[in-house]
Amino acid sequence: MIAADRPGTRGAKLLVVEQDGTMRDLPRAELSGLLDPGDLVVANDAATLPASLNGMHVRSGEAIEIRLAGWLSFPDPRRFVGLAFGAGDHRTRTEDRPPPPPLSSGDLIKLGPLEVIVERVLDHPRLLELRLSGSRGAVLAGLAQHGRPIQYAHVPEPLALWDVWTKIAVEPVAFEAPSAGFALDWSTLQTWHRRDVGFTTLTHAAGISSTGDPFLDTRLPFDEPYRIPASTAARVVQAKRRGSRIVAIGTTVVRALESAADPDGSLRAGNGIATGRIERGTPLRFVDTILTGVHQPGESHFELLRAFADDTLLAKSSAALIEHSYRAHEFGDSMLLNRQSPSDLCDA
Repeated sequence: MIAADRPGTRGAKLLVVEQDGTMRDLPRAELSGLLDPGDLVVANDAATLPASLNGMHVRSGEAIEIRLAGWLSFPDPRRFVGLAFGAGDHRTRTEDRPPPPPLSSGDLIKLGPLEVIVERVLDHPRLLELRLSGSRGAVLAGLAQHGRPIQYAHVPEPLALWDVWTKIAVEPVAFEAPSAGFALDWSTLQTWHRRDVGFTTLTHAAGISSTGDPFLDTRLPFDEPYRIPASTAARVVQAKRRGSRIVAIGTTVVRALESAADPDGSLRAGNGIATGRIERGTPLRFVDTILTGVHQPGESHFELLRAFADDTLLAKSSAALIEHSYRAHEFGDSMLLNRQSPSDLCDA
């Protein structure tokens, strides 16, 4: 598939996939007219942290890049799971980046104004538990001053932080952009409001999309904290009880809602942790439709789509995406996928 190599939504496309396998290739600008009165759209309002930090491993004197990849003390920004890389930057493919210098518990890493202690090396030399020294305010200031957005080689020009914030971004807790939200703009939200399509948000700390290592990639997504406001939980339950459609903007929303779902039909408000993968065979208690980016088989995002549609329909969708030259990755085009009936999924 074609990689979207820069921010911007002009000319973006939308593949609409219905339950019966019918597909429509549309301009993404038509999204606002595709939902029905009473539908409830749920989006992730997380802003993106400047989670890529370059510096020096003090013991060896060697260059190092740390990519923050998971929370250990949410929302206190002083303890993280991180990925370490040797010298280089985003212009080299992540899988081709050199390893970091040998790391041990207690090692000091200087990242601009920040000092980071390696608390523990996990079961891979790139995967670390990290503690950032200083007060909460000092850590946040250091991240803002020295950090950059995590980015990959398919986007050659350095990204600014505002490039990876959606229009509805609020609290900086995500490590990479909840990129399905790039499809939203204020005109779309206004149209939904006029047409009685509901809209609400939750906050989910979207994680990284690639570690650069096939073994580590099989673990993605890592555990991700989320926060569901009581008002959002109530609106989701009410919409579901009246038979309205719940439309998730992105895989992070699916993970949050389904992690907070109780068998009795209630939805837990407040903080939680999304663990494990949603994949084929995972029952979906709340989400009926997902607006997502263009993903490829084997990626954790694609595996989540197998809870919505059988492999035959997903293969047909992938073929249509290729045929119509849809762009992949975070700044790419979109797909609106309506979940097949549970009986169709069971028969697959």
